[in-house]
Amino acid sequence: MELMRRRSIEATIAASDEPERHLRRTLGAWDLVVLGISVVIGAGIFSKAAMVSATQTGPAVVISFLIAGTVCALAALCYAEFASHMPVAGSAYTYSYASMGEVVAWIIGWDLILELFFAAGVVSKAWGLYLDNVLNLFGLGGVDTDGVASGVHNTVHLGGGVTFDLGTVILIAVLATLLTVGTRLSTRFTGVLTAIKVAIVLLIIVVGFSYFSASNLSPFIPSSESFGDSLTHGSVWTQTLFSFASGSELSVGGVFGILAGAGTVFFAFIGFDVVATAAEETRDPRRNVPRGIIGGLVVCTLLYVLVSLALSGMATPEQLRDATPDGGASATIITAFQLQPNAPEWATKVIAVGILVGLTTVVMVLMLGLTRVVFAMSRDGLLPRGLSKTSARFGTPVRLQIGGAVLIALVTAFTRVDVLGNMVNIGTLSAFVLVSFGVPLLRKRRKAALALEGKDDASDHFRVPWSPALPIISGVLCIWLMLQLDVETWVRFLVWLAVGFAIYFGYSYRNSQLHKNPDFIAADYREALQESVGIEEPRR
Repeated sequence: MELMRRRSIEATIAASDEPERHLRRTLGAWDLVVLGISVVIGAGIFSKAAMVSATQTGPAVVISFLIAGTVCALAALCYAEFASHMPVAGSAYTYSYASMGEVVAWIIGWDLILELFFAAGVVSKAWGLYLDNVLNLFGLGGVDTDGVASGVHNTVHLGGGVTFDLGTVILIAVLATLLTVGTRLSTRFTGVLTAIKVAIVLLIIVVGFSYFSASNLSPFIPSSESFGDSLTHGSVWTQTLFSFASGSELSVGGVFGILAGAGTVFFAFIGFDVVATAAEETRDPRRNVPRGIIGGLVVCTLLYVLVSLALSGMATPEQLRDATPDGGASATIITAFQLQPNAPEWATKVIAVGILVGLTTVVMVLMLGLTRVVFAMSRDGLLPRGLSKTSARFGTPVRLQIGGAVLIALVTAFTRVDVLGNMVNIGTLSAFVLVSFGVPLLRKRRKAALALEGKDDASDHFRVPWSPALPIISGVLCIWLMLQLDVETWVRFLVWLAVGFAIYFGYSYRNSQLHKNPDFIAADYREALQESVGIEEPRR
């Protein structure tokens, strides 16, 4: 069946050497660890922890972070095995193409575009809001009076809830330029900002624990009644899909509140999979990509748990709800600091600057990941091939980088993207599900293909331990987190998939390189193929 046609690992690697459509390998393991930390640690840790504590879990938000981190760790192992086998651009899209077939790969690629494009838009918009916050904190901003802004002002209100953020547009233009000039230069820039960001996070942990009170941790897992009727009852659209399907109330408090909280704080882990999209630009990717993915995720999970624990000891859920006009929905780590009677004023300023710096690196890496996924899909013919041409001078897809930056800038400058956070979650989790289930399939099909050649797979690729048990557990846990997202998010996700299928059957199916010439592996790539894979070219 042509919808399930698969591209072999050998053909996938060979295609990455196609003239004018290949990327330079300049990154090492440490670059990838920095890349992972830079994209994962952003506004999520400063806002999601307090919001979830106030509205869903109480101090047990620590457990929610551990659950989300564990699910990500299992998925990370699966990503690492795929990246070790196929060190090319495209991440989950490329892996699904080899293990499950073209139509599944298209779905995953389309979901990754959803994740990365809207995540870049959401985070860019947040960057603009925090820029205004920083300007005001340092006395440089102004307050709108009769439509006139005094001082330096980033956001212009256009009416109808729509704003234009000049600073955000400038940020995207600068980051796009750095990514266009070269991935190595952009990772150095990211490394500096990441070091600053991690230092600020550590400072927040130290200062936060100085205001820690063990009494604030009791009860550690509050009952749903302690959150009040406003949070335990809601419309059909705001219910989690699990609550809607089971007929239960909103998942607030108790064990189900912790699980729902894990689905919410999952946004704070968004982006670690972006490291896999840079595999084609990595030296010795079979070793360095797994190290980069897993190393970055371990560091981020540890920092998240410490921040959420410090937050829980600083303020109770009731205090966070009372301190915000929306019952805790807008609570942040800054809220917890402001509740301390003798908290230094500089703490709020440091946190605000830290968030701004952190969001800068997140936007950059999300832009990198987005272009690499589209690059891979374009090279395979599922999107216009012109998008995958790389610059002879810079070795990067210049036109794709510029085009992506323009679209992201338009979204962030003129539209409201604050409601799309859960869309990013569901797009990411759907990719995790298929990557997890794809590991056993890849091994089975790989073993069968090598058996036809009379060979064993003696390569030193990274392997997920205890397979197929761990990959299957990873996939099931990701599905469970998807069920903890609200009904409205699921409806939007299904609409997104419908649009994707229309594009696939209207354009991609006919223009796929695998459809046009399924058995082609250019003779020019044969030697590189044998060296990189370690086996002979498969028989035709």
